[in-house]
Amino acid sequence: MKIIVTGGAGFIGSAVVRNIINNTSDTVCVVDSLTYAGNLESLASIEDDTRYSFSCTDITDAKSISAIFNDFKPDVVMHLAAESHVDRSIDGPGTFIHTNVIGTFTLLEAARQFYASLDDNRKETFRFHHISTDEVFGDLHDKETLFTEETSYAPSSPYSASKAGSDHLVRAWNRTYGLPVVITNCSNNYGPYHFPEKLIPLIILNALAGKKLPIYGNGEQVRDWLYVEDHARALYTVATKGKIGETYCIGGHNERANIDVVKTICSILDRTIEHKPNNINSFAELITFVPDRPGHDLRYAIDASKIKRDLGWVPLETFESGIEKTINWYLSNEDWWGRVLDGSYAGERLGLSK
Repeated sequence: MKIIVTGGAGFIGSAVVRNIINNTSDTVCVVDSLTYAGNLESLASIEDDTRYSFSCTDITDAKSISAIFNDFKPDVVMHLAAESHVDRSIDGPGTFIHTNVIGTFTLLEAARQFYASLDDNRKETFRFHHISTDEVFGDLHDKETLFTEETSYAPSSPYSASKAGSDHLVRAWNRTYGLPVVITNCSNNYGPYHFPEKLIPLIILNALAGKKLPIYGNGEQVRDWLYVEDHARALYTVATKGKIGETYCIGGHNERANIDVVKTICSILDRTIEHKPNNINSFAELITFVPDRPGHDLRYAIDASKIKRDLGWVPLETFESGIEKTINWYLSNEDWWGRVLDGSYAGERLGLSK
């Protein structure tokens, strides 16, 4: 099977690509424009595999995207390319609308034209898999409710609104044009190769450097944490076995308040790092509460029973096992995150970053 993975040099996308190359016989074409969060070093372990190829292409470039479809002739498109950081969307929403809405539209049109050219047998197997987020649902104001595939959309930020818009486009292309699509909405991911501006890697790396550990508001915002390699398995399962037109919510069954996530990281580092920076006794001494960001959602939580019932997927990692693996990875891979922090990572060095 031939799979296009957009955003395949990003955090989740690279995990998907590594999973496919390492655990299947499929061929992958990564399409990524290598913006700040795209890093070819996240694909270094599989870059020499003959089943892997890379195209530095912006998903809003209709001519180039159509050429990739016609040349590679995919059986499946896994669309992960997106601007994804809420804070950045507040500061500059235009980029999010351009990439997440116009980019998805461009891909859908290229996929529709390519799909129309296929014979009946290939049409039976073609899939367009759109990967989205639970943030499109807004937030939950009690401790019992869970997001499901039937939850109404109520996005709170420019980022989540742009992703909601892209979800609606995908559904419209299915209903109006008959494009065979599946959609997934996932909870917060964490794990190796995560860009350092996100909460968990930011806390780990700030702690190692003896810097303040910033937490928005009172830190009581709750997220359902999903280990990225569990998510990668789920996405491949949906792309290959999901029912056309269906949506699947993917969660880790690991609800944690942000303050508890940070304290857990501090506790693990306390028993792992003997010589702590700045003469502190515990990394928790570095915790600092900062003003909350506008429109900050209170709680996300996923009901992942549908994907378990229909497709047999369940997460393998608990939060405790996943966060241990994540911290150990960052402790062992300073070369990777060091180059990200100083801007010298792959893509930047190759002159490919836009």
